[in-house]
Amino acid sequence: MSIDLLNETDASVDEAQLVRLVAHHLEKLFVHPDADVSIALVDVAAMEQLHVQWMDEPGPTDVLSFPMDELRPGSHDRPAPAGLLGDIVLCPEVAQQQALEASHSLMTELRLLTTHGLLHLLGFDHAEPAERDEMFELQDTLLAAFEAADSGTPGRVR
Repeated sequence: MSIDLLNETDASVDEAQLVRLVAHHLEKLFVHPDADVSIALVDVAAMEQLHVQWMDEPGPTDVLSFPMDELRPGSHDRPAPAGLLGDIVLCPEVAQQQALEASHSLMTELRLLTTHGLLHLLGFDHAEPAERDEMFELQDTLLAAFEAADSGTPGRVR
């Protein structure tokens, strides 16, 4: 499994934790171990440009996902095939503002946004109420499982 992370910002982010998070989620969702995903952390100007270009919406956003091979979650008996999952783009500055509003840390917000972006790469959406319920329930389940698994080492989850 190839998980590449590029931090193009000055934000102090536990990059290794985000890579562990994605690896954990891909394993739990039975995505082939040879699947590739990339994560980019960008500044507000870059995120705003992407948001306008791809979503035709003004201003920056917190996370964007760019699926490639349209992979879907697998099962224990039938894991998803290998392929290029796609790109997750995060904006730590927007995430920091949201973290303050939610009274939690930047890393908590980035874990949430990374999980959300990954689920979009895997075909989940939240346009309809039933889709939203399914996606957000899975998002919460994956985050709780990661935090339980990753907190075994002191200082891992913040």
